Amino acid sequence: MTLAGLPLELAEFPADGVTNRQFQGAIPAELNAFYLPTAMRGLVDGTPRAVRRFIEDDNRGAILPNAVASLDGQPFYLSVKGVGAAVAPYSWRGLDRMYAAELSHDPVVGARLRGAPADGTDRIITGELWLRGSPYGGQGWEHAATALRISERADLTSIRGFLIAPVVQVVRLPDALEEAVRSIYWYRQYRGRIVQELRLVPSNIRIYFHARNTVGNNVRHVFDLFDVDSNAAALLFETNFVRSTVAMLTLFARTMARGSGPDEFRGLDFHDVWLDKDAVVAPNGAVYFVDLEGIEEVGVPRAQVREKIEDQVYRSLYELTFAYEQIEAERARRFGDPASPAAQFEGILRAALHEDPFVRLRQEGRRLEFEIRNNCQEATLYTRFQAVDH
Repeated sequence: MTLAGLPLELAEFPADGVTNRQFQGAIPAELNAFYLPTAMRGLVDGTPRAVRRFIEDDNRGAILPNAVASLDGQPFYLSVKGVGAAVAPYSWRGLDRMYAAELSHDPVVGARLRGAPADGTDRIITGELWLRGSPYGGQGWEHAATALRISERADLTSIRGFLIAPVVQVVRLPDALEEAVRSIYWYRQYRGRIVQELRLVPSNIRIYFHARNTVGNNVRHVFDLFDVDSNAAALLFETNFVRSTVAMLTLFARTMARGSGPDEFRGLDFHDVWLDKDAVVAPNGAVYFVDLEGIEEVGVPRAQVREKIEDQVYRSLYELTFAYEQIEAERARRFGDPASPAAQFEGILRAALHEDPFVRLRQEGRRLEFEIRNNCQEATLYTRFQAVDH
């Protein structure tokens, strides 16, 4: 499958980096590199070893349209996070080389930017402090290190059923380039290490935001792209979607471990990342979390464990249901098999969760409930949550 998107040429330069220990010895040449858009090539002395044709991916990313690896039996694509943004952070003004030259506090950097060749697809990595741990248009070491740490916890792409797009390499920008980038800022200069995050993703289709085609705004394109060409295929797509997103809603319970004290438990939680914009859909319908920088381990007292588990479910429950509704409506439109919403959803839930060790379905009269178990096997902390009412 070839991914679609607006083309973006990036120059490839050799780089040093930190490799995910699960991928040691298996890194192809393009993963030992940093990538620059045309507008910024003049900030590096020397010629690139290659110029590769990517497509745009999110506000500061790019993705190769053809697969570079196979993980868990399906193709994965190289996505580079931190290749520059095309729009200014505080206005709708385009962020091109001339604007970046105006912003730079270094006249040599400004002159090099103004002299860069034009290709109509300017993107700029800046030194503006952005989102606490990253420069605008780029990626910071603090965030990338978190994403790498979470990736190394996974069995390649799964943390107890929670699917991730693994970071395989974090590469450092050369010191001279980093200082040049740091000179381009509006108000506040980012002073940390500037890096790029190289990760493997199963597609560039997000749930609702941060992509041109999403489940929310163009589900017909999603069905066509992924060859969902029968009712059976659509039902399997729905099942995989629900199985993987329920795993996201129950991440804390799946990773729960005993903390430092007798009444503390620890587990993974989400911070400033969301299902609707920070995850992508694979061709089989399974959803993989991509922006791992916002996932961290937190400690919770025993008395607050159920509250934490419920909060995590509520956090993304709307996004799950919204996307499921779009997929189900397209299945019924194409294959003429409508059903009552609650009954259809219950059937998909039963198919999705029948082997899930952490989420069981319990019937309570007319109500179907999730029984959310935990990795510590603490039955006193199992949590019931309303799933479907009839």
